[in-house]
Order: sequence, then structure tokens, then C-alpha cells
Amino acid sequence: MNKIAVMFPGQGSQIAGMGKDFYENSAIAREIYDTASNRLGIDMKQLCFYPNECLNLTEYTQAALVTTSLAMARTAEAAGLKADVTAGLSLGEYSAIAFAGGMNDRDAISAVRQRGIFMQEAVPAGEGAMAAVLGMTGEQVEQGISAIENVSIANYNCPGQIVITGAAERIQQAEKVLKEQGAKRIVLLNVSGPFHSPLLKNAETKLNKVLEKIQMHPLRIPYVNNVTAEYITDIMKIQPLLVSQITSSVRWQQSVERMIEDGVDTFVEIGPGKTLTGFLRKINRGVKSYNISTWEELEKTMEILTEE
Repeated sequence: MNKIAVMFPGQGSQIAGMGKDFYENSAIAREIYDTASNRLGIDMKQLCFYPNECLNLTEYTQAALVTTSLAMARTAEAAGLKADVTAGLSLGEYSAIAFAGGMNDRDAISAVRQRGIFMQEAVPAGEGAMAAVLGMTGEQVEQGISAIENVSIANYNCPGQIVITGAAERIQQAEKVLKEQGAKRIVLLNVSGPFHSPLLKNAETKLNKVLEKIQMHPLRIPYVNNVTAEYITDIMKIQPLLVSQITSSVRWQQSVERMIEDGVDTFVEIGPGKTLTGFLRKINRGVKSYNISTWEELEKTMEILTEE
């Protein structure tokens, strides 16, 4: 019997047209998109299904991605997908918690709408930056940036890919230092702020007030959180961890390794793109992986999983 983890991507995976085929084919998906539109006062179909300038703005991106991921996930669930554990990269953790039963879909979508606004406003445009460091271990990057103020690790994505975050001018300084110390390549990311940086402390405070008003529910299955890369079964831990996540490193590689240690041998990525599947191949090629980002992939994946 396979032990299955469902995983959800984070910001950066959005693409115009995402979820359109689910809306057209699934009453469950339609209800999630329409409910999100009514609750947020945003035309989710226009935002997600057609090219527009708003989709890549953090204050819109986060709600669009979680709406899309949950529309896909609930449709897959109705088709018979069962998970033993969930996880999500950064923003994707909200989809993971909702899928695990920790909060309802409407609250998850509303929370990330506010989260996106707070993160967008926390640091003025141009003052923060993020960069992917390729070809170094997490320990090497930690050592390389240890003496540089206002620079920290945002993401431990997979072996050989670490993301740093912080003040823009300090990121430039870190880029020079890390190249001198052996980084194969450093790629500046097209983001609107220094996510997962202590510079976003103000956003953390505001998000806490939003999450205080959301009712958390008993988890049907555990999820693995970003901050500690540990299983969460106690709903009292959900809010403080989501708040800490704003300024803490995303321990994605460690999260995947933790699930594999627990016997997970099958991973299903739900949401646009195949970013997490790519990370998974670099973390451990011995596990199986599937994607659900289109209606065709849903049918193909469910056919395979129901046969196993």
C-alpha cells in the first residue's frame, strides 16, 4: 500500500489560464472559484484564466493560487484521491492545511488575500530582493552570508538550490561573496519583496490579527509545516507557525525528507506547474511523483493511483 503525500506549490508557479479546464469540467471547482470571487470582491475567473497585469502582483497572486490549488485538490479528492499527509511550500501551506481539514477553504483564501496585501506593503518596492544560489549547500550559504546584515536564507528548496532574501543592496553584496566562495550561479528572482525575511516583521504582526479570527478545525490528516519541517497534528500550533512562517526560512527539502523518513513513497503535486516535482527529483529519485495541474493530468493520475 502506497503512503501518499499531497503537496502544494507556492508563489511563482502562477500562470494565466490556470484552473480554467477545472472550472469548465467540475462543479466543485466552479463553486470554489465563484465563492472566492464573491467573498473577496475579485473576479477570479478573469484573474486566473486570462492574461492580465494583476496575476503577478503579490496581493492578488496569493489568493489566485490558493483558490486554484484548492479547486484542483477538491476535485481530485472527489475523484478518489486520498492522502496520508500534506505539505505546501510557503503560500502552499495554506492549501495543505485546508486539505488536511485544519481550516475551511473560504477562510484559507481570505487569509492569504490579506497575507498578500501585508507582504506587499511591508517593504517598499525596490528595497528588498531575493536570489537563488545554485551549487552550494545550505551550510555553505549560511556561512557565506553570516557576516552580512539583513540577509538570510528564505528557502532550502533542494540540494544545490538555496534562496536568500533581504535588503536589495545587501543581496548584491552576498552575491559577490558567494560567487567567490564557489556558487555556480546566482539568479535574482522576479519578486516584489524580500519574502521570508525578518524585514517583514510588520506583516507578521498584521497576519497574526487576521488568523486570530479564523476558527481552526481538528486535522483529518497531519501536515508538515515549513518552519520546523515537522508533522503537525495539534491545531493549537497552526496559527503561531503560520505567523512565524512570514519571517522564517522555508525548510522544504527537510520537509520532504521528513515525509520520506515516515514512509511516504508517493507524492502528488497539485497546482500549476511542476516546481515541487523538480525539487523532489533532486531530493530523492527513489520515490514516485505525479502532477495534477490540468484536467488531463487529473484523469491520468487518478487512473494510475486507483490501479495501484
